[in-house]
Amino acid sequence: MGRWEPNTRERLAKAALELYSERGYEQATVAEIAGRAGLTERTYFRHYADKREVLFDGSPVLQKLFVDAVEGMPAGAAPIDAVAAGLDAVSAMFADRRAFARQRQAVIVANAELQERELIKLASLAAAVAGALRSRGVAEPAASLTAEAGIAVFKVGFERWIAAGEERPMELLMRQSLDELKAVTAGA
Repeated sequence: MGRWEPNTRERLAKAALELYSERGYEQATVAEIAGRAGLTERTYFRHYADKREVLFDGSPVLQKLFVDAVEGMPAGAAPIDAVAAGLDAVSAMFADRRAFARQRQAVIVANAELQERELIKLASLAAAVAGALRSRGVAEPAASLTAEAGIAVFKVGFERWIAAGEERPMELLMRQSLDELKAVTAGA
């Protein structure tokens, strides 16, 4: 078995997504995922806490990108503009991963347990973004409201981006969704 190869996490994620897509999340086992990746079950658990987490491996990176972009905006930037910078940063992360994102989302939508995990991850992201806004001096409730609005824009933009037949870049769809939110809040 090639368990010492450097791409272990990627191999496990690919194998899991394939099995979940083919047979359903509930029917696939960790042993089968590890076997398909040419690894052992023990190796799987060195990398992932459970069989759900393999689908959410990118969450810490996404959160760091978003938060760093918010924190990196100039001091005078409006909170919503800082969130827009975060949306741009995470859009770049997904640039060449549309097929993977579509397949992953189809697996998540088909399973209530995975939908719940996704909501928890998005809530954690919103809390981290709100913290970044507070560190920039944005008071409550504005920091939390802006962060939650930013995550709503992310969710809508992401769903548009993975829609069948959609080929426009994620950054464009995020910006359009943010513009729609701004229009709604302006009473337009």
